[in-house]
Parts: sequence; C-alpha cells; structure tokens
Amino acid sequence: MSALTAKVAEPAPPPPPGAGAPKRRGVELTLLAGAVLISVLGHLYVGLATTGRIPGPAARYTAGLCAAALLAHLAVRFRAPYADPLLLPIAVLLNGLGLVLIQRLDVTTPGHLTAGDQLLWSALGVGLFVLVVALLRDHRVLQRYAYLSVTVALVLMLIPVFFPAVNGAHIWIRFAGLSFQPGEFAKILLAVFFATYLAANRTALALTGRPLFRKLRLLPGRVLGPILAIWLLSVGVLVLERDLGTSLLFFGLFVIMLFTATGRIGWIAIGLLLAALGAYAVGTFEPHVHSRVDDWLNPFASIERGEGPGQLAQSLFAFGAGGLLGAGLGHGQSFLIGFAAKSDFILATAGEELGLVGLAAILLLYGLLVARGFRAGLALRDPFGRLLATGLASIVALQVFVIAGGVTGLIPLTGMAMPFLAQGGSSVVTNWIIVALLVRLSDSARRPRPGEDPAE
Repeated sequence: MSALTAKVAEPAPPPPPGAGAPKRRGVELTLLAGAVLISVLGHLYVGLATTGRIPGPAARYTAGLCAAALLAHLAVRFRAPYADPLLLPIAVLLNGLGLVLIQRLDVTTPGHLTAGDQLLWSALGVGLFVLVVALLRDHRVLQRYAYLSVTVALVLMLIPVFFPAVNGAHIWIRFAGLSFQPGEFAKILLAVFFATYLAANRTALALTGRPLFRKLRLLPGRVLGPILAIWLLSVGVLVLERDLGTSLLFFGLFVIMLFTATGRIGWIAIGLLLAALGAYAVGTFEPHVHSRVDDWLNPFASIERGEGPGQLAQSLFAFGAGGLLGAGLGHGQSFLIGFAAKSDFILATAGEELGLVGLAAILLLYGLLVARGFRAGLALRDPFGRLLATGLASIVALQVFVIAGGVTGLIPLTGMAMPFLAQGGSSVVTNWIIVALLVRLSDSARRPRPGEDPAE
C-alpha cells in the first residue's frame, strides 16, 4: 500500500520542450489564404478594368501563387513551427500587391513588360526562403562566417564599379541580357558582420571609453576601430558608385545597431549630425545628387520653364489625384512618370489608384513587418540574435522611409526599390531572404525552453 501511495504521489514527468506551445500555424495558413485571395482579386480586377476581360493567364497565376504560398507555409510548419505567424502572410501580400501594380503598369507600357520577370524572381525568392528556413536550423551558426560575410559584401559592392553606369549610378551588373544589383545582398551580409562583432564586444562598447558629454563616451579605438573601418570602406565604395540611397541605408543600419549594442542614445544624435553633414557635402559637390536636391527643393521648376512636369512633380500629382479612396486599379495616370513608375515611383501608382486608405494600409503592413522583427529581437536571449533581428528589421524600415519620403517630397530621391512592391529581381529575392531569417529568429525566440510553461 505504501509503495502504491508513493507511486501515486510521485510527480508526473515534465512535458517535452515545446509541448502544448502556441505554434499558430493554422492562423498563418488562414492569413495566407486571405493574402492570396486579395492578390488574385487584384489581378482579375486589373484585367477587367484595363481590357474588359479576365486575364488569360489568371488560372496559372492563381495556381502559382497558391503553390508558392503553400510551399513556404509547409517549410515554416515543419522546420520553424514556433515562428511568428504574421511574417510570411505579410510578405506574400506585399509581393502579391507588387505583382498586381506591375501588371497594371504593363498595360500602358506594351514595349516594356516586366510582370512575368517579376513573377519568376518572386518564385526564386520563395525558393530561397524555403531553403533558408529548411537548412538554417540555428541562427547562431552565422556567427562563424562573420568575416567571410563582410569580405563577400565588400566584393559585391565593388564589382559594379567596373560596369557602365545606369541612370547615373554604378550599382548594376548587366550580362547576357540580365541585370543584377549585388549591393542588395551586401546589406544582409553586413548586418551579420555588425551583429557578430557588436555582440562579441558589447561589454567593452557599453562600459569603456572616455566621457565626452554626460553619459556619452568616446569608445576605445581598438574596439570601435575595426567595425568603423569596415563601415567607412563600404560607404566609400557606395559613394564612388553614386549609390547614395544604399549609403544612407548602411549608415542608418550601423548607427541603429551600435545604439542597440551600447544602449547609449547619444549615438543616435551623433549619427543624425554626421548624416546631415555628409548629405550636405555630397548634395553640394556631387552633380548627380545635386540635381536631385534641386528637384526636391523645387519639384515644379521644369513646369515653370515650360519643359513639362518631372518625375517628382508627376508623383505628387498622382498622390493628389488619388484622394481618399483612389481612382481604382487601372484608372490612374501614374504611368506618365516614365521608366521609374514600376520601380522608384511604384508607390505613386498605389497612392493614385488605391487612395490614401490603400496607401496607409500598405505602409501599415510594412510597419507590422518591422514591428514583428523587433519583437523577435526583444524576445531572443543571445546578443547576436537580438542584434541580427534588429538589424534586419531596420533594413526594411529604413528602405521604406527613404523611398516613401522620396516619392512624397519629404526628402530627396534616392533611387532605391520599395521592398516586395517595386520591380527588381535582386530586391525581391533579398527581401525574401530577410523574411526567412526573421522567421528563423522568431522561431528561436518563441520556442519554449525545457522546464518552461508554454505561454501565449
């Protein structure tokens, strides 16, 4: 009897790690279905509005989008079951909306069709998403390749210098009829290097150095020197290429990750001051950038000279014509912007045809994507993962700010591509890799530890 009592009183063994935790893959699948449905309806509506009939490849488009979304979902379900359920649906919806807008602009530019190419690049991006989620089991493995990452990043940024400039910038590689922008991949590699180095030296960065002003300290050269040299070298190469938009992105990434590692808000102030001084110098002495600053200061100057509206003026006209609810897909005139309507200024098409409400919804999707990336970073326990998640989310946030600010006249134009939305194979592939890494990081952040109670 005593043995039986002892057996009954013996506590039950703890559940295996992760048992009963809220994986929420069903929520993700439901949101994916909604994202695909919105994209397909947009595709059909564009065809009906512009040609009066359902597009011929509608069935293939629907099947391809469903297959890509389902494949990505299965990869997350089986290889990252605790990942944030919002990351993948947001990426699918933004990518789908981008395909709809590019398809709509293709109707008015029959000699320059790009929706098919963008669809192929999107499929490649989803394929790489699946590979990253399936093969990268632990994000901390990336720390081993920090110096290899920065070396490859610098090489990728340097190669376009030896190729002809496109639209005033040496950022493209053209070969056999294909174009490629290697700097897009460099930003991920630099984020890995910055996260690794700052995580390894976070104590020295936070506690050492000579005091400058209040809590701001001058960091020792032996700690800050190597990462500062890498950053200066990368920005210098980009200035040589006249790619000032990416230079600004790398500078912002460096400052944000340095602030995250040290917790010293003074670095934000110093970063803003240095960015302002650099922008003033480049905008004054670099002709290509100076012309963009002039257009920003007076976007209607070409109209006053009798030369017609320029790209920025057309963009502002498009936003004004959109009003609150927009003109409707296929009923706008933003194609008048010219060759950049599908890339730099695709947000103007969204503003004109979807209105302020649609534009705000798109920006909220980006904001939610960035917020979930930051949330994963806050929940991670290892410094490298925290810094990497912050850096990757910051890349998306900075791109959206710089591009949206440029096309609305808030800041000078930079010539970057809106993540997922704009035409650009290198851009869409890179952003799918960023989402894959955020999925892996969020899975590590939400995965219950042994002995922990699963929580919502």
